[in-house]
Amino acid sequence: MEFPPFQSRQEVVIHAPLQAVWEFNQDLTNIAAYHPRVERVELISGKRQRGNGVAYRCYLKDGKNTCVEKDIEVVPMERIVTALPEDTMGITKMLPDYLVEARLTPLAENETKIEFSHYSTKSLKTKLFNVIAKRKIARDSQNTLEAMKRTIEKNASYSFEGQKEHAAYDQDA
Repeated sequence: MEFPPFQSRQEVVIHAPLQAVWEFNQDLTNIAAYHPRVERVELISGKRQRGNGVAYRCYLKDGKNTCVEKDIEVVPMERIVTALPEDTMGITKMLPDYLVEARLTPLAENETKIEFSHYSTKSLKTKLFNVIAKRKIARDSQNTLEAMKRTIEKNASYSFEGQKEHAAYDQDA
């Protein structure tokens, strides 16, 4: 897949196995559970799981704005490329080819790095927009990654505790 020019990258290391991080991110209904700006998600493609061509609408917590995101490439256990074909904030007018690539990399058995890379054409409009919004988009993306990390790690610790309790019960039996 060919990308427009690179704009920025944010990353976080999540203390959970790649499989757990991937599965959590596949479920589009989880977005509102971790994304600091998203109130709810409408499954406009009728699919709860990510996939090529799957689109969903995010309703923002400000109560007046929405955006449609569409997955255009999904490589299992590796990456998801998402386009922003529509929004009520004017981003798609300024950045008509805006893409975000979420790349997952296993670092250890229970450690996964996730990176968001942002791409869009560099035009005069883009340069002006970046002066105003690039830092905010990067900050919001980093906040989203940090919230995702907290949510996944919390869920992973519950799963781990449950496994330990189950193993202890099995030993007692």
